[in-house]
Amino acid sequence: MNTNKIPVIAIDGPSASGKGTVAQLVARKLGFHYLDSGALYRLVALKTMQLNTDTQNPIAVAEIAIHLNVFFKDEHIYLDDTIVTNAIRTEQCGIVASQLAAYPQVRAALTERQRAFRQLPGLVTDGRDMGSVIFPDAVLKIYLTASAEVRAQRRYKQLIEKGMNANIADLLQDIQKRDERDSSRSIAPLQQGVDAKLLDTTSLTISQAQDAVLSWYNDMLARTRV
Repeated sequence: MNTNKIPVIAIDGPSASGKGTVAQLVARKLGFHYLDSGALYRLVALKTMQLNTDTQNPIAVAEIAIHLNVFFKDEHIYLDDTIVTNAIRTEQCGIVASQLAAYPQVRAALTERQRAFRQLPGLVTDGRDMGSVIFPDAVLKIYLTASAEVRAQRRYKQLIEKGMNANIADLLQDIQKRDERDSSRSIAPLQQGVDAKLLDTTSLTISQAQDAVLSWYNDMLARTRV
């Protein structure tokens, strides 16, 4: 089957906006596959740190991305047969991942790996360039965001629940720096595409955000049936 006919819902947005949680819930509701593209970049970052590879060397980092031994199973993420689900969620790993994601060589190395997740009956994916670069033909594109202050609070809650130390002021500063870095990079910058629907979750619950995505998807299906 032509994989281009397999429906994709692409949810892009800044760090800690809640797009991952919403994407997972929507995928579960529809029975679709789910891709956390950010996890792949965090995995590259983790492996780079484990090997003490120079993060300023894009060629060396791209080689790590090409040969990354990773797979997803249920709620777990494995790197070299070791569960690293929590290890890749640290703030340090996220900061390094954002830096490495600015390298064209690294992004190119992960492009086809991401597209391979497009399988029947469909895919819900979240990231920074899912709708603009990886799946430009996605049937529904969403730019999901929230204020930096609310995102810092959400990240703080996540880290505390996982037993990690966190400081809201530091998190807010990191988020603002990452927003600037992600939106100003020359390759696949973070931005709302002209064909993407804006979903601001600053004042929304996760359930409300999920319902909004499902409503847009159902509306799209209804229009295509006419």
